[in-house]
Amino acid sequence: MSAQKCTVAVCQFTATNNKETNLKIVKELVSEAAQKSAKVVFLPEASDYIATSKEEAKALAEPLSGTLINEYKNLAKNQKVWLSVGGFHELTQTNNETKIFNSHVLIDDTGEIKSIYKKMHLFDVSIPEANVHLRESETNVAGNEIVAPTITPAGPLSLAICYDLRFPELSVLQRKQGASILTYPSAFTHATGLLHWEVLLRARAIETQCYVVAAAQYGKHNEKRTSFGQALGKVVAECPKFRDGHYSNQSVALAEIDPELIRKVRREMPVFEHRRDDIYQLEAVGNPSLPITDNVVYKFSEKVIPESTVFYRTQYCYAFTNIRCVVPGHVLISTLRCCRKLEDLMEPEVSDLFKTAVKVQKVMEEVHKTTSTTLCVQDGQYAGQTVPHVHIHILPRKANDFERNDEIYDRLAQHDRQDSGMPLRSNAEMSEEATLLRKYFY
Repeated sequence: MSAQKCTVAVCQFTATNNKETNLKIVKELVSEAAQKSAKVVFLPEASDYIATSKEEAKALAEPLSGTLINEYKNLAKNQKVWLSVGGFHELTQTNNETKIFNSHVLIDDTGEIKSIYKKMHLFDVSIPEANVHLRESETNVAGNEIVAPTITPAGPLSLAICYDLRFPELSVLQRKQGASILTYPSAFTHATGLLHWEVLLRARAIETQCYVVAAAQYGKHNEKRTSFGQALGKVVAECPKFRDGHYSNQSVALAEIDPELIRKVRREMPVFEHRRDDIYQLEAVGNPSLPITDNVVYKFSEKVIPESTVFYRTQYCYAFTNIRCVVPGHVLISTLRCCRKLEDLMEPEVSDLFKTAVKVQKVMEEVHKTTSTTLCVQDGQYAGQTVPHVHIHILPRKANDFERNDEIYDRLAQHDRQDSGMPLRSNAEMSEEATLLRKYFY
């Protein structure tokens, strides 16, 4: 998590089907935000355009390699800000099939794309009495991945879009992945926004103990579409709310992200430590890589492993370089939760630990140019465990590295002893190795 306070900006405007006009407005808003010292600028969903028909929506879409994304990248670079393009109609071509994703694109201040999230929950809703008839699935394809938080000047930031706001499971998982900022760029309808918008944003902030940033579309886009605008950043900042008779708005609201406030809130009310994972569980499918951040304590029994020596992390475990190596590339994987034996782990932790072991094994074999590995768990004192915390040894093997192949187990049992003959490595040496290994995972 960033140690410094950071100014962010949320931008609100009334997009239409005129992409050139929309881009001109975006440039004006981002320039204004940059002049006011914002380091991260957030644009609403459908910043590129809001079409008048599904046919037009498809016709106006562009690939990530297209002109418009290039304009956004240059804008971020020229204004020296991180730019959240909250909703871009991403045109893709796979197996001779054209698809459009509603993509949240995060660009850094050098103009490089750092993360892309494809909206998972599509808004297919019909409310006749409110004259709401929208089927996002008629033009867009749903994404299928929760992307890991990205480290930004404001802190670890997770991406979502609009309707995702109604699914608290997503925000809880993003917090568990290490997020301190949740983002919901939106184009809420007036009917639902008036009743639900602020309530849902507050709920996500309270339950996850994260800042919530939501840049919104505002007003009347065409004869068929009106959005409820109010870009929220506690409410620590907001743009004007939609009012009847005021059909367009172009504005910027600034807010300060204070990482120390997040730490204070989580320390005083540690709700995520109180979750009863032994009774109920919420897990993402798969084994996603999570960013290595300083808001995670890497406990190894009574020891704390320096963040600089950690090279890979998941929801339940982490991999780090070893202070004494039996063979070159000897690394360790341990659980984030302190557990003495395998039997003390919950099922998701067991699964995550061994999936991580396989992933780390493949990387270490690639780095050390071999095709064999010894994986070892010393499960308890009499098995040779000297640190009472579940961990796996990953030891890349080569031909004739020991006179007797099984000698490695004797060496492993002795390697923590002062008379083992194996030197202690410096923190600088372990950190240098970890920096190299991170490149294979991130």
